[in-house]
Amino acid sequence: MTSKIVRTVLVAAAAVAALSVAACQKPVATEETAASEMAPEAAPADATDSSAVVDAAVAASPTAEASAAS
Repeated sequence: MTSKIVRTVLVAAAAVAALSVAACQKPVATEETAASEMAPEAAPADATDSSAVVDAAVAASPTAEASAAS
């Protein structure tokens, strides 16, 4: 009876350890993530377009006009 309990606890501990190791590993790098890590200074074309849209929206906001008038 004791050996059965010890074996059950040992199997449960091994399962928990396997799940822990699997959860803590880095994800496998895909080609897209590897390319973005290699050249982080290269921004995609749509990123600069969206920042221009955000700048225009901030300039057109009522709070920007109120602070400019002060």
